[in-house]
Amino acid sequence: MRSTACNIASQLVRTARCWPRLPAVAHGDAVRHDYAALARRAAGLAAGLRAAGLSAGDRVVLASRNVPEYVEALYGCWWAGIVAVPVNAKLHAKEMAFVLADCGARWALVDDAWRAALAAVAADVPSLARVVAWGDAEYRSLVARPPEGDPVAVAPDAPAWLFYTSGTTGRPKGVEITHANLAAMGQCFLSDVEGIEPGDALLHPAPLSHGSGLYVVPHVARGAVSVVPASGGFDAAEIATLLGRWSRSLFFAAPTMVKRLVDAPDFRAARLDRLKALVYGGGPMYVEDCKAAFAAIGPRLAQIYGQGESPMTITAMDRALLADALAQGDDARIASVGVAQTGIEVRIGGAEAASATGEVGEVLVRGPTVMRGYWRNPAATAATLAGGWLHTGDLGALDADGFLTLKDRSKDLIISGGSNIYPREVEEALLAHPGVAEVAVVGRRHAEWGEEVVACVVPRMPLPDAAAARALEATLDAVCLERIARFKRPKTYVFVAELPKNNTGKVLKTELRDIVG
Repeated sequence: MRSTACNIASQLVRTARCWPRLPAVAHGDAVRHDYAALARRAAGLAAGLRAAGLSAGDRVVLASRNVPEYVEALYGCWWAGIVAVPVNAKLHAKEMAFVLADCGARWALVDDAWRAALAAVAADVPSLARVVAWGDAEYRSLVARPPEGDPVAVAPDAPAWLFYTSGTTGRPKGVEITHANLAAMGQCFLSDVEGIEPGDALLHPAPLSHGSGLYVVPHVARGAVSVVPASGGFDAAEIATLLGRWSRSLFFAAPTMVKRLVDAPDFRAARLDRLKALVYGGGPMYVEDCKAAFAAIGPRLAQIYGQGESPMTITAMDRALLADALAQGDDARIASVGVAQTGIEVRIGGAEAASATGEVGEVLVRGPTVMRGYWRNPAATAATLAGGWLHTGDLGALDADGFLTLKDRSKDLIISGGSNIYPREVEEALLAHPGVAEVAVVGRRHAEWGEEVVACVVPRMPLPDAAAARALEATLDAVCLERIARFKRPKTYVFVAELPKNNTGKVLKTELRDIVG
């Protein structure tokens, strides 16, 4: 059934009618648009795209750092029934060309840097008819067009957001996130993560092409203002300044970003009474890091677990649950990623039968937030959605209360001498040493044991010489032997200045495996 109510842009229409004068989009400390203006500009952009020959189902790529225009571009695409394709702005031009060609993008809305970069690869993307930069006269004329009515009628399973996976194990795949998926995700956020009221503020230090952009949906539905930092990205001092301007603030951050915030003097001096919640996800938050963050900012932490194929929406632990676990000193619960969100089923094991409580296996998910499939990739879709369940590729275990603890990605599991070793267990042990700032554990081929454990460690203080490195290795060995089985401890330590990460803060273990051989 096709309906204007199924179009996720209808939520913007409703909010604009209820709260036309409320701030909708801000840049730094300045309001750019109220909700009446945001709806008008999104409708104008939709009319402009349709007038240029685009129609429902066509794809428009958004390639940009965080800018205020991003929000109206998302809703403008959806208003027209067009599929928005927000892409990681830190990709190489050749990687961007692959995404553009794979999705058959008709247009690209970009910042100045990407306008120049796409000129060099335009010949490789025959479908791309036009590249328009924010702020250009052409873009201004698009959003200034007279609106042409309500959002286009769409089916609930019509794609709205095409999310390209990171491609760490091969070519990136386009995840088809539908209008119904986005609506379900928004409802799960409001019921299981954080309630939002008109006038709340959603800060965007994390990329709008990923989780921060997805969280625009429930915040628009409830009349919150999206605040794009003037820097267009993550800066602890800038976030502290924004908290002084915007009360009842919330933002999404990867665990590595949370760690950097906690360590930043500017953020420790911020008006934390104006911070409503900090939602973290996209990777594991180690127990010691969680305790340090809670000590620094108080009961404002909430956690989610999701992936592109079920965006931001598999399990959650809201502020109250996490604060209770910390108050009880329940390290097992702190290390978990919470319980299944509303309407979501989580199973460990296979599609036909679940594993026993506490048993480690692949995390399977079923519910209204699970993707329709991979863009024009039926084989990958069939494999990932086999038996009606999303096979996440993550390994985890459910306790008797339904709390899910992730062990690792299945591809990161280390098998040494026939025994399974979960890198996160080793990482948690090593992080108990105060001299360790960050750590990532990977497997390396071993002629006798199959694989051996290698720990890539970022020391809190630089090591002056080889003797200091050997001394730290010995100390870390002792720490491991106090906490985990002997066979799990690292056989080799590699000390590095920093861990390679993508723009969402995830450690790139593929690169680390190349480094350690």
